[in-house]
Amino acid sequence: MFGGIISMRSWTSDKPAAPRPRGRALISLLAFVGLALMPAMATSPTSIFAPDSTPADSIYHLSRLVLGITGGIFVVVFGLLVFVIVKFRPAPDDNNSEPAQVYGSNRVELAWTIVPCLIVIVLFLATARVVHAVQDARRPPGAIEVTVVGHQFWWEFRYPGLGVVTANELHVPVSDPAKPTPTFIHLLSADTDHSFWVPRLAGKTDLIPNRQNEVWIDPHETGLFLGQCAQYCGIQHAKMLLRVYVDSREDFDRWVQAQAHPAQVSDAVAEGRRIFETTACINCHTVSGTVANGRFGPDLTHLMSRDTIASGIAPNTPAELREWVKNPDSLKPGSKMPAMQLNDHDLDAVTAYLASLR
Repeated sequence: MFGGIISMRSWTSDKPAAPRPRGRALISLLAFVGLALMPAMATSPTSIFAPDSTPADSIYHLSRLVLGITGGIFVVVFGLLVFVIVKFRPAPDDNNSEPAQVYGSNRVELAWTIVPCLIVIVLFLATARVVHAVQDARRPPGAIEVTVVGHQFWWEFRYPGLGVVTANELHVPVSDPAKPTPTFIHLLSADTDHSFWVPRLAGKTDLIPNRQNEVWIDPHETGLFLGQCAQYCGIQHAKMLLRVYVDSREDFDRWVQAQAHPAQVSDAVAEGRRIFETTACINCHTVSGTVANGRFGPDLTHLMSRDTIASGIAPNTPAELREWVKNPDSLKPGSKMPAMQLNDHDLDAVTAYLASLR
């Protein structure tokens, strides 16, 4: 890159400058503005610049190092370009003669060979250290095990050791740094490539058919953390959202106990349950304690314990739930859930039944 600057100096000292594209300058300016605005981006709920978990914190510090080095390179190169453009711009008395050519400079050539090599080595070693720390982390006693299965276009969460199955909203306990209780997540795919990414908790990790990947998190604060599928997986990739609820240990234990219970049964919604169990709904969905044991769609046993439906794109209210059952394409075009063509009476009954699943 420095060789290009020296060549430009030789060429522009006596020869009229050719028109330079403004696009490159604009791109450089935008990149510089982006670097300047990064502190403000840290306030975003999905920002990598506000880590709240050990893996995310390691990635954050690595990203600062990389951005610092590349930002310094940008400033040096851009500054030299501006200097050359201004100092060696065409003079009024330019006679268009060929400037004296300069060939070879051992010092310059060594500099632009050794310095980039050293930069690459530093970045490689820093990255390797973070990759090793994240991927080879020890699993302490008491760690939570979760299996995540990516579907088009929703998330399935299984807790093998706790007997819990849920969808789209992952609950994990907060991890005390003095006594870490991390959550180790096994990533699988039921159809195509997906990518599990909650920026404030961990790096992006792909879910690939016929392969198991792993990621782990140890959130240091309670609260809601947002993410989504970060790998194009079909028409509704952008609406395959992800919510991670970090609970206190007591709240997490209560949530597990509630999720382990079978679905509540109420005579008030018996008609809706009958309609649900006599349609194709039971081929895709599971409701524990009933004949519904499908595996293609989300487990609905405790549907109303979730804040959202359709993988986070709509609030979980009776009105939104009714619209989702009536016409899934109205909320998520291209979703795999078919419209059952129920009349208004049956639709109201099924909605009332689903709204009772707590």
